[in-house]
Amino acid sequence: MDLSLFKDAMARVTGPVAVVTSYEDDAPHGTTVSSLASLSLEPALISVAFDNASSLLDIVRRTQAFGVNILSVDQADCAARFAGPREHRFTGTSWELHGGLPRVLGSSAWLECEIADEFAGGDHTLILGNVRHCSIGQAAPLAYSQRTYGSLVKLAGTTGAPTARPTSRSTPSALNA
Repeated sequence: MDLSLFKDAMARVTGPVAVVTSYEDDAPHGTTVSSLASLSLEPALISVAFDNASSLLDIVRRTQAFGVNILSVDQADCAARFAGPREHRFTGTSWELHGGLPRVLGSSAWLECEIADEFAGGDHTLILGNVRHCSIGQAAPLAYSQRTYGSLVKLAGTTGAPTARPTSRSTPSALNA
């Protein structure tokens, strides 16, 4: 199979953008993820895919806890920063400890989780998180599709789920192409 074609196909799946965080040795740690999903309502469970090479995966395993900051539409810069070099991720980011975990201020939603289970999946590990607390903000969530950030807006005349639209940070291929 052509892995490049597979990556391009998966880039067409619109997903949430979140910063997953943990706290160890009096320091915050975090990374951007887009492989995040609601799994169960009762009990409240989510799934997050971590790259096996991620240092955050090791920290989450040791602490058995992680926070999920579902970023808002005005936090694309934050998403890019947490996808970059570790030493600069919290620089310029407004955050606070909440339940012992770094919470990025201004996020669209916040989840405090403890590890419920984990599963190996190729070059990633799927962590199931038992959600012990959550809250939501007023801002709309940030989305990621076709290697660009965007937002979701409802199409006129529809009653279903919103469709993806580009933000000012997206490329001409836009999310709704």
